[in-house]
Amino acid sequence: MSQPLKPIEKPREVFIQGLTADGRTFRPSDWAERLAGAMSCFRPGGARGGIGDYIGYSPLCVPRVINGVKCVIVNEELKQLEPMAWDFVMNFARDNNLQVAEACLLPETSPKPGGAA
Repeated sequence: MSQPLKPIEKPREVFIQGLTADGRTFRPSDWAERLAGAMSCFRPGGARGGIGDYIGYSPLCVPRVINGVKCVIVNEELKQLEPMAWDFVMNFARDNNLQVAEACLLPETSPKPGGAA
């Protein structure tokens, strides 16, 4: 007998791309850094503070350049942590007519010793 198919898991990230629905590059050029910066306090375990704290992006909302296109990768964990923050980034994408893709960003792999891939 064959094994039953496992249900496909939901994507864990949403990629907001810096391209409008008609393919134009979204401006301003630092939009991804601004959006991710606005979400920087939404972190697993809450916002940090104090003298040893540093400025950085939340791991749940990070700017990236993928294939030459600026993107913001939003982890769906943000939806459970702070639904209003999730709505904010999704509404930003919708209001600016940005392309959105659901996917799972795969971790980078290092080459195996001996040159085998």
